[in-house]
Amino acid sequence: MGEIEDAIERASWETFTKEPPKTLQGRINYLLRQMGTAKAVAGELGVTADSVNRYRRGARKNPPEDIAAKIDMAVRTRWQPQVRRRRRKQASAARGITVETRARFGYTSSAGSTDDGRFRRLTVHLPATYAQRLFDARDAGASDQEMRGIIAEGFKEVYFQDGGGRATGLSDVEINDIDYLDLDY
Repeated sequence: MGEIEDAIERASWETFTKEPPKTLQGRINYLLRQMGTAKAVAGELGVTADSVNRYRRGARKNPPEDIAAKIDMAVRTRWQPQVRRRRRKQASAARGITVETRARFGYTSSAGSTDDGRFRRLTVHLPATYAQRLFDARDAGASDQEMRGIIAEGFKEVYFQDGGGRATGLSDVEINDIDYLDLDY
């Protein structure tokens, strides 16, 4: 996953109305209910089916750190899909999406272009159309660079041009480096 896709996934976790299971056994049991077999869960986690059954029974209580992270990720990506879908629909239809980032921006304007050698920390609320375009691009398997372009276009319109009130000669904005990026919808 790229930076933008990770940020979308993390933002969807904030929409949960109930926390996912906290214990290892609870998480493994949830995955077994979702995926059907220990073999399927094992394939997702990169372990053997026997290991999955040991985690389920409580015979093995402390998985290695990387496996524990995979278990957490597998549970969170499947947890409360209807709640996540509803929140995403609201963002796409009316609410929009808020992007908080610390990144290096470059732009092209009538006076020339720059890669603006300093980082800017911005928190910008983008309209619902940008949320819809971002979700559609993610669903279509767009690259991280393509999703950056959608966010950069939103920043151009909302932040740099202030809805057409300034910087009208600005023709293109790029996100060159991302220190961090968080989304909220």
